Amino acid sequence: MRLWKFCLLLAGATAALPSWSAHAYALWGEPKYPSGFDHFAYVNPQAPKGGELRLVSNLRTSTFDKYNPFTIKGSAPAYLSSLMFDTLLLGSMDETSTGYGLLAEDVSVAADGLSATFRLRPQARFHNGKPVTAQDVKHSYDTLIGPYVSPGYKTLLAEVAGCEVLDARTVRFVFKVPNRELPLTVGGLPIFSRDWGLDEDGKPKPFDQVVMDTPIGSGAYRIGPVRFGKDITYVRDPQYWARDLPVRKGAANFDRISVKIYKDNTAKLEALKAGEFDLMRFFSAGDWARRVNGRKFTSGELVKGEFAHKLPTGFQSSVLNTRRPLLQDARVREALGLAVDFDWMSRQMFYGAYQRVNGIFGNTLCETHGSPTPAELALMEPWRKQLPAAAFGPMTVPPSTLPPSSLRDNLRRAKQLLADAGWTVQDGVLRNAKGQAMELEYLDSGDGGIRTVAPWQRNLEKLGIRLNFRAVDFALYQQRLQKFDFDITTIAYQGTNNPGQEFADLFGSAAADQEDSGNFPGVKSPAVDAFIKAMTSAKTQEQLLPACHALERAIAHGHYLIPQWSAGTHRMAYNAWRLAVPSVVPPYSSGEGWVMDTWWARSPAGKPAP
Repeated sequence: MRLWKFCLLLAGATAALPSWSAHAYALWGEPKYPSGFDHFAYVNPQAPKGGELRLVSNLRTSTFDKYNPFTIKGSAPAYLSSLMFDTLLLGSMDETSTGYGLLAEDVSVAADGLSATFRLRPQARFHNGKPVTAQDVKHSYDTLIGPYVSPGYKTLLAEVAGCEVLDARTVRFVFKVPNRELPLTVGGLPIFSRDWGLDEDGKPKPFDQVVMDTPIGSGAYRIGPVRFGKDITYVRDPQYWARDLPVRKGAANFDRISVKIYKDNTAKLEALKAGEFDLMRFFSAGDWARRVNGRKFTSGELVKGEFAHKLPTGFQSSVLNTRRPLLQDARVREALGLAVDFDWMSRQMFYGAYQRVNGIFGNTLCETHGSPTPAELALMEPWRKQLPAAAFGPMTVPPSTLPPSSLRDNLRRAKQLLADAGWTVQDGVLRNAKGQAMELEYLDSGDGGIRTVAPWQRNLEKLGIRLNFRAVDFALYQQRLQKFDFDITTIAYQGTNNPGQEFADLFGSAAADQEDSGNFPGVKSPAVDAFIKAMTSAKTQEQLLPACHALERAIAHGHYLIPQWSAGTHRMAYNAWRLAVPSVVPPYSSGEGWVMDTWWARSPAGKPAP
């Protein structure tokens, strides 16, 4: 589940009382927008309200069966969380590490770093017309750390000691330890009404039984018409309480946002060409280069747009599940990665549109290069026996097949690593001393992934390794991931400029044994736990960066992930006759999120005048 997160500053000092309060938090330095600013620079404050934005679901599910996006079981509709739930703080799209008051009119952090206090705006209202109160904030927090919610929230909030109601409009979060990120973490939690999920007698139901109850949030949109298995429409609240706030001016411009559901990418693409919806984001370089065409593109009704961004690359990767005996040796995992020929795929399949991912902090200040610095070594030395020896040398570089390197050289190196790990080829099959064959399964939620897995399969065959591609429906895929019942799969991890406690869910030892956690590779390392703790407790960039680099070295040199690829642009095809695009592209926008929040409808819809 995607967890809300904003980037704020936690200052460390010595006094126990709040040391200051402000309209925003900046993790490093000052916010871009001062108190009293009129609107974000990337919006059009005069954008007209009205019209409809017709999107296609960005989820792999072909339907949805609940309206509760927080519980473990089932699938909620696309974009529901971002459209229906406001948060205490809101991040801007043209800067990193800053959050501005939304539900909260002001925020203060204790000088000792052990609490953050939020004062709610008196005009804040839920969809049922009731005011947003401190009790609702506490209820939301208590629910999200409860037994029925995705465990990622509990991990994210592990160092929050509790939430205190000071008065009707003031709430204070208390922290177990000073942590620069905890105020931004609680400030980014989705807030919902205590009335959501009441039964006929007015008593609250267990949260896992809150399934089709319409969410009561305070966001700009509510649920409108729904056709299960086909589409859902979100309807803008014309009385949206925050519509005139500086952080929401020029935003939420469409009266309706409808999200259509299709069973596969081919159906989506053909529906786009037929004009069934207005915008589609593309992740396939082949589709973008060869199949995004047709009559509506020739007429100019549909336009291909590539919008450059400065987002972290993320670390989309093939995940190797170390809970499986065949994948517990790091030498085996490294050998599997050496059989991936990205350079061939880039030429033959990707049209040069992607760059190879390396590490987990690409395109951020935390990205690691070269050999460890003295500050990094100070963190790593106590764990030398638990870390790969290579982690103390130069940072990993993904294998290349460009001259003077070659696939043949890489496979030779892989063969030696496998031999060192006790695996040899016998009659064309790689076997260990017990005669067990190296046979693995690649799990996917559809047939599309075979295109990039097939070249890898062919290269692995040269090593005597059999990799079987298994495509299952998304419901089964999701269930197997929740139970860690897979050998290899692909996960598109989101990047961040402000890494923190969420990495305990991704790589922490406690999460490795917690069903439905984000620790898919099953990393269980006291060194990794120590680096995550150092990262989350850092009070300055000088403390943060060595901890990030130590963590990145441990994960990269542990070969838990086989890096895949990323793009530096949002590739989106859109209907230029129906949609108007702001003149400024914010560098840290999220693609569809930027569209839903800041674009607007042409009125009347139709071909623009010459």
